[in-house]
Amino acid sequence: MDIRDYNRRAWDRQVGASNPWTRPVSHEIVEAARRGDWSVLLTPTKPVPREWFPELTGSQVLCLASGGGQQGPVLAAAGANVTVFDNSPRQLQQDRTVAEREGLEMATVEGDMRDLAVFPDASFDLIFHPVSNCFVPEVIPIWQEAFRVLRPGGVLLAGFANPVIYLFDVELAERTGELRVRYRLPYSDMVDLNEEARQRYSREGIPFEFSHTLEEQIGGQLEAGFVLTGFYEDRETEEQGVPLWQYTSTYMATRVFKPAGKAADAS
Repeated sequence: MDIRDYNRRAWDRQVGASNPWTRPVSHEIVEAARRGDWSVLLTPTKPVPREWFPELTGSQVLCLASGGGQQGPVLAAAGANVTVFDNSPRQLQQDRTVAEREGLEMATVEGDMRDLAVFPDASFDLIFHPVSNCFVPEVIPIWQEAFRVLRPGGVLLAGFANPVIYLFDVELAERTGELRVRYRLPYSDMVDLNEEARQRYSREGIPFEFSHTLEEQIGGQLEAGFVLTGFYEDRETEEQGVPLWQYTSTYMATRVFKPAGKAADAS
């Protein structure tokens, strides 16, 4: 199976189903961002600290795997020159819809988050990468490509899942509230779901997910050449996730930067 193609079609269907991460921001949020009153999410609930951002006015920002008309329009309204890069055409259309509605200048590019060859080296001052790399089997290429397309001194803000969430039988937890360890890590919907479940996912347009180790997530950023300068944890609300959120943080975010003088291909 071509995972990129499958998840592209699945996320297109999620737009039609009004998944919370596909709902564009309101006019009021965009107007507030124009006045300097804005916040955006890398993880389910906790706003990214404002001090994590460089000066946005005039900066080149890549919203990586960040379609849906949510973060990109806010950062554009705050003064950045925004490019939204996503695998789902309908997610990108959500960004274009907000841009047209609000008179915002934003570029949208369809593609695989693991391959940013469409962008030259040192193209961006900031990459904003909310929780999304769980939808591809490999994350190391994401960090390597992010390092390449960032300018020296540029910042990467990334959110990702705590891999522990993939240990449990999610359907049982959602149905009964019971947390039962079922899977080994690293987890893959392609490997660990039975055929009946995979067929149901396909019928219902549910994206396939993959767990990644913290060594790949955080260690992978460091191996690519980044320097870690910020970290926080977050958790889902009762409405958003399985009962694990009551016991531990289920998501985390990092702030890293590309040191000045580093070669674009350092990895």
